[in-house]
Amino acid sequence: MTDQVHLAIALERAGWHPAAWRESTARPHELLSPRYWAELLRTVDDAGIALATIEDALSLPDRFDASEPLRRDRVRGRLDASLIASFVAPLTRRIGLVPTVTTSHTEPFHVATALQTLDFASRGRAGVRLVAGASSAERANFGRRSSGVDTLPPSGRVEDSPELLAAFREAGEFADVLSRLWDSWQDDAIIRDVSSGRFLDADRVHAIEYEGEFFSVTGASIVPRSPQGRPLITVLAHQSVPYRLAAERADLVYITPHDERGLAAIRAELQAASDELRGPGERLRVYADLLVLIEETSSAARDAAARLDDRAGEPLASDARIVVGSAADVAEAVRELAAAGVDGVRLRPARQPADVAAIAEQVVPLLRSTQTLREDDGAGTLRARLGLARPESRYVREKVAL
Repeated sequence: MTDQVHLAIALERAGWHPAAWRESTARPHELLSPRYWAELLRTVDDAGIALATIEDALSLPDRFDASEPLRRDRVRGRLDASLIASFVAPLTRRIGLVPTVTTSHTEPFHVATALQTLDFASRGRAGVRLVAGASSAERANFGRRSSGVDTLPPSGRVEDSPELLAAFREAGEFADVLSRLWDSWQDDAIIRDVSSGRFLDADRVHAIEYEGEFFSVTGASIVPRSPQGRPLITVLAHQSVPYRLAAERADLVYITPHDERGLAAIRAELQAASDELRGPGERLRVYADLLVLIEETSSAARDAAARLDDRAGEPLASDARIVVGSAADVAEAVRELAAAGVDGVRLRPARQPADVAAIAEQVVPLLRSTQTLREDDGAGTLRARLGLARPESRYVREKVAL
């Protein structure tokens, strides 16, 4: 039987190439319009893509870029990813909506209730991609922290930076608080018994009483339990500390292998971390990232990439493997990852909307024709679509254990 994967997409303003906004197919005047985002997400929804992540940040410069002066040749400014997801929720039918949230500065209570509301608005298709860190530009926008993550250490390793280690501990607590708030209402807490006058069973709403290094949260969510119970938690991970965060707190991790050997090493490290940190229940789902630029032929794609690189003044660089080629080239790269055992592949389109359309109209049919794409009927929640069980509130389990 052919190895099968789910397909995801990562949407980023005009695309993942910094010069994408200068392409003739780009729509730079519409990047802040609801119609632009609705059309992108409807396109991938209709194609059968399982979930879409939406990039976001808390500062105008990219992380670790100098705050001043702002580069004039790059897209700057963006819409709030959570609000984009909420806007498109009733306009889409099946696709999972996964906005990016930075775990420093934002409060888990606000994020928890916003995602629960998105889960209701989308009828069970909400998720979140958590990002750790507090760059100097981000801190300047909030004015509440004097220190944070200003740069990567020379080694590039998280464990060699006390600030980065603290940021990932904070992200872990953030994810823990999210899940506890999502559990704070039992599914049957709302009674709505008009005759008795009882709307609520207050014994089934629980204060989470969380006390950690970074957060102290004593109350319950203000939003009752949402269709998925817990919206999906996802993270992007490149090395050991983020792998451990994913293994302990996430439902799904995006990884960036550049070859088969690298993929095997990452999966082995994730499995070891899961064996140590992950409780019983669902295994961690693993999605591999590819940055893709698609044209009718491989040579046309290389020409397009060279044109973009020339406009950007430097070759495209990415943490993810870059595939520049035809739709068949991209489909073959996805099939190789499927054969290597990943659960899914997340495609980062170099250009929006051109490469989004190519994914929907060319890559997806090719994967479907070879039965590489894991099919589903689109019914149910995002968790159900990805084969993840709906978790029971931990407070039900604790009550049974007494």
